[in-house]
Amino acid sequence: MKKVLFVCLGNICRSPTADGVFKKLVSTQRLHKKIYVDSAGTAAYHIGNPPDSRSIAAAKQRGYDLSSLRARQVISADFEEFDYVLAMDNENLSNLKSICPESAKAYVGLFLDFTALPVDEVPDPYYGGDGGFEHVLDLVESASAGLLQHIQKEL
Repeated sequence: MKKVLFVCLGNICRSPTADGVFKKLVSTQRLHKKIYVDSAGTAAYHIGNPPDSRSIAAAKQRGYDLSSLRARQVISADFEEFDYVLAMDNENLSNLKSICPESAKAYVGLFLDFTALPVDEVPDPYYGGDGGFEHVLDLVESASAGLLQHIQKEL
């Protein structure tokens, strides 16, 4: 089984969106028994809280259900448990690399490395308008397709 962990700062906007989108894609492809998906944040701001209501609403409009997700913080064991630890931006990638044990087996990188889009970061929509949440979904859907193609080659 391949295990994927999506990571942003607080685990209430970008990474739960990636979690929900990728889970649905994996399920649609009938790979849910071969690919496990989770999300976390590098900060402890929102532990135990559901995703931002704007993330939930934007995702729901596209057929994704984020309502059961709850924020958690990345722990060092995640780097041994997961095959892919994917950051939404360079700041969170730097934070992940600073806590990643030397013995880690996980690939630690940017989520958008799995898309051909001309950007490398998923911007944080938290302080912006509703359009930011739609933009996040666009980026996440594109990268999810690329990531799944990549993982399917390993299965």
